[in-house]
Amino acid sequence: MPEFLSCSLVTALARQAGFALAGIAPVPQADSEATREEQMRFEEWIASGAAGEMQYLKRRNENGDLLRSSLHAIFPWVKSVIVCAANYDSDQPRSIDPAPEGTGWIARYAQSGSHENGEEPSRPSDYHKVLLKRLHLLDAALKERVGAFESRCYVDTGPLVERVYARYAGIGWTGKNTCILNQQLGSWLFLGVILAAVDIPPDLFPQLAADHCGSCTRCIDACPTQALTPYQMDATRCIAYLTIEKRGAIPEELRAGIGRQVFGCDICQDVCPWNGINQKGRARTAEDPELAPRPALINPALDWLAAMDNENFAQWFYGSPVKRAKFEGFRRNLAIAMGNSGLVRYLQRLEKWSCSEDPVLREAAAWAICRLKQTRTASSLGQETGVKPR
Repeated sequence: MPEFLSCSLVTALARQAGFALAGIAPVPQADSEATREEQMRFEEWIASGAAGEMQYLKRRNENGDLLRSSLHAIFPWVKSVIVCAANYDSDQPRSIDPAPEGTGWIARYAQSGSHENGEEPSRPSDYHKVLLKRLHLLDAALKERVGAFESRCYVDTGPLVERVYARYAGIGWTGKNTCILNQQLGSWLFLGVILAAVDIPPDLFPQLAADHCGSCTRCIDACPTQALTPYQMDATRCIAYLTIEKRGAIPEELRAGIGRQVFGCDICQDVCPWNGINQKGRARTAEDPELAPRPALINPALDWLAAMDNENFAQWFYGSPVKRAKFEGFRRNLAIAMGNSGLVRYLQRLEKWSCSEDPVLREAAAWAICRLKQTRTASSLGQETGVKPR
């Protein structure tokens, strides 16, 4: 039996490369029931409009098949997928914990920087590049042990839905918030894959992890914009999508729900009991030095972020996932967060932005000004009547 097919070998070499977990998933045959089910599920999700403006999810091949609905649609030679997971958990406040007044929230996965000698990093790190480098190391190590085979390495850019193969590889189960959940590490996991032209004998197929969500609906109940139903997510209502992928104006009816989130959202993961275990004192794995958060980006002050010009934004966020929102989108998000803050001290900044040449920022600032003025009026009425505004 080729050594490559040993899950223990893959796991050992993956850990040497810097991953916390690894597994091998077989690729179902093109005409299998599993393939048809995945294709149909993805087609229905796209047809429902839940992908929003994410055009890369809607790309099709010459036969009209959605590229991400099945690996067979673009790489017919792929026979197995090596799935690796890096843990980006950290012993830091959650987005749902009490926070200083006037602070925003940047999703935990985008807080990272390269820490050296325990000092504040001078530049951010992007998990895509960090994981891709590790995947190439693992790919080379495997080929050195077992010989050459055709392969491709991907981190969020391949023609597949990584969490599907993470489940097939036994990494975890798909939670009701659509994230991969592992009993030991929760859902703070980055996924990377190596597509390989290597068969896995049926007797070496990994055991699928059992679904341990049970009757819990905390993630669904906590979502401020009602983006979740069990095991399904409507991206057009998801705060992460709205603050990162959405271009132009964010629908007005969803802005209040965005709260103080200025890039991404961690709420559905922060409330998950499988992540909360770490908060109750369970021993954690060592913090990944390349994915550790930068202290300045934990509950960052909205004033500080809003004062950034293009050059400052580039200094702090180019080389970081935050750059995907672009400077214009980031300021739009800040305007909405300021409007949701209830703090009238932001009116001066917002008044300036309401005269911006950027029509999206101009409109978002006008909305935020109106919201803050309504808050101030309600507060004044409350003081006169003794009734606190809701």
